[in-house]
Amino acid sequence: MGLLQEMVPQLATLFGPDVLRVLVAIVVLFVGWLVARIVAWTVKKGLESTTIDNRIAKWVLGDEKGESFAIEAWVGKVVYYILLLFALVLFFNTLKLTVVSEPLTTLLNKIFGYVPQLLGAALLVGVAWLVATVARKTVSIAADRWRLDEKVASESGLEKDAAPELARTLGDGIYWLVFLLFLPIVLGTLQLGGLLTPVQAMMDRLLTFVPNILAAGLILAAGWLIARIVQRIVTNLLAAVGVDRLGEKVGLGTALGTRKLSGLVGLVVYVFILFNVILSSLNALALEAVTRPASEMLGQVLEAIPRLFAASVLLALAFYVGRLVAQLLVGVLAGAGFDSVLDKLGLAMSSTTSSGKRPSDLAGTVLLTIIMLFASIEAAGLLGFASLAVLLASLLEFTGQLALGLIVFAVGLFLANFAASTIRASGNPQAGLLATAARVAILVLSTAIALSQMGIANDIIELAFGLLLGSLAVAAAIAFGLGGRDVAAKQIEAWREDLKS
Repeated sequence: MGLLQEMVPQLATLFGPDVLRVLVAIVVLFVGWLVARIVAWTVKKGLESTTIDNRIAKWVLGDEKGESFAIEAWVGKVVYYILLLFALVLFFNTLKLTVVSEPLTTLLNKIFGYVPQLLGAALLVGVAWLVATVARKTVSIAADRWRLDEKVASESGLEKDAAPELARTLGDGIYWLVFLLFLPIVLGTLQLGGLLTPVQAMMDRLLTFVPNILAAGLILAAGWLIARIVQRIVTNLLAAVGVDRLGEKVGLGTALGTRKLSGLVGLVVYVFILFNVILSSLNALALEAVTRPASEMLGQVLEAIPRLFAASVLLALAFYVGRLVAQLLVGVLAGAGFDSVLDKLGLAMSSTTSSGKRPSDLAGTVLLTIIMLFASIEAAGLLGFASLAVLLASLLEFTGQLALGLIVFAVGLFLANFAASTIRASGNPQAGLLATAARVAILVLSTAIALSQMGIANDIIELAFGLLLGSLAVAAAIAFGLGGRDVAAKQIEAWREDLKS
């Protein structure tokens, strides 16, 4: 020890004070680096032994990314570099390099001068987290006690697993809303004026708009509840008075499938009420850019609903009445022997078609189709579909022309068969040829009249018929002239002799 005390002054004299200062500075730097490493390692291990860092990472980055993000390593690095800055400041101060140490000292002063703001902001974030957690837990408990998810699933007709988790959604919404309300206070504590101003303006607008959102939500929730209650009342009432049985009698059971007519009417009432509720909710939001077009659209829909209902009732009544009239017609025609009309017309067909329907059944179907066409024209007029009404009117007119043409052809076919059978029964030697000629002539004439009545190729039919009659007249004139040439010559010669005398 005495030898070392004697060597230090000698070394100081030999090497000078600068060398000793450098050695001391190196020792300070080494010790500072070592302390920074030890403290950083201790902080890292301490965080790894707890779950606080994992909760913070999940809260900031989400569940999936928070699991893989090593926040303790980043905290350890921050602590390490801050302590290393202290060591560097002591190192440069020992070397009396104030030009280098002063900026680092200023940086550290700013960092630690900002610590109170950081601690205050952290405290506010902790309070916000506590309030948000309590609020979310309260909402979740209330929703579970009221069985909100089960009620929504049952009302919407969805299975419990497929239904949206409304309770969790509400809890998360309340949770993040609390943080959003604390955000301006946290930014103000951190003295971040550049971020505080737009956030404060956004919060002011949000808080101003919150009453409108709450009013719209209450209107929508109350209206939806009322609509569901009215739907159930209407459905059960109609089912009690026997509307479902009436729908099956009319023939709507096949068209509706598993749904009952009472349920369909209840659904229509539910949608009608819900449309009005949505319209009122949009008006409560007071967003003209959104509510005006939506309100106009919903207004048009609401105006069209009565017309649509009237058109549906009209078609349903027409179908019901048409079925009754068609069944009555089928019974009358079957009793009058209409099913044997094909045999009487000489078509040599059975009294039923390939589909198993009789001619009287086909006549009933045609009559029902015509009645439904009339009803469809009126329904299109009620709905304001003028083009569709004109199209259906044209189709109905063509159907009438087609039916009349078929009747004309059927009458012609009957007359042709009657004339042919009458001529054959006369006993004339040329009866077969004359019967065939008469039958063909009547069929050609009736076909031409039928096609003309149908409006199919009128010009071609008139031209063909004119050419046929003209050719027949020319042929008759030529035949008469050639056949009576000798008789005419004798008559002319007799006339000449009379004139001479």
